[in-house]
Amino acid sequence: MDDNTQSIAETENYEAWVSEEEDGELIFHLDLGRMTVHFFREEWDELRELMRAVEKQTRQK
Repeated sequence: MDDNTQSIAETENYEAWVSEEEDGELIFHLDLGRMTVHFFREEWDELRELMRAVEKQTRQK
């Protein structure tokens, strides 16, 4: 990672990291094996909301 990137979390197979663009916008990245998915802040927040709902539903079962 270079100076404008920061690892958020990682496991043996996956990593979440954030980079800052030249204009100051943050881009969030998920490395999922051989695939990387990129999110703007609004999309990242929505994904986090979705994952919280998934966790809540799976805990109820």
